[in-house]
Amino acid sequence: MTDYNSEVNSVKQEPFADAGGLASPAPLWFPEQPAKPVRLLPPLALAYIGDAVFEVAVRQHVMAKPNLRPHHLHGQSTQYVSAKAQARLLALLEPELTEEEKDIVRQGRNAKSGTVPKNANVIDYRQATALESLVGYLYYTGAHDRLRGLISEGFKLLEEER
Repeated sequence: MTDYNSEVNSVKQEPFADAGGLASPAPLWFPEQPAKPVRLLPPLALAYIGDAVFEVAVRQHVMAKPNLRPHHLHGQSTQYVSAKAQARLLALLEPELTEEEKDIVRQGRNAKSGTVPKNANVIDYRQATALESLVGYLYYTGAHDRLRGLISEGFKLLEEER
């Protein structure tokens, strides 16, 4: 029987950008690469993939807790995926970010999406987009350990505030 992790780690990936000092980036979850090098992707495109990656992180986080009823899982998830929660999480993590990561956050925050948030104020919405841009960037550059570390630390800090 083949070890699943060795199969996943054998996927070839061309590095598009320096992944925060990593010699070789971790493989993506699926083999399709973005159409452009990561540093050339628009911030809103990074936010698009970052939103999905962050959602998986949140779902795994709430699945690790004892109450697994669907309604409860959804309620727990919304404490992390709302624009307000994401904006707060980014504020808590900003002191930990590298200059390169802060640059990605700035670009994500300044990107004009053309949509008006329904359930959030514009400032929180832009901060949430900035966080999602950072998550997308770290995912695509293969800095998965860094990504996991920041998200875990952010979840811990959010929970300590409650």
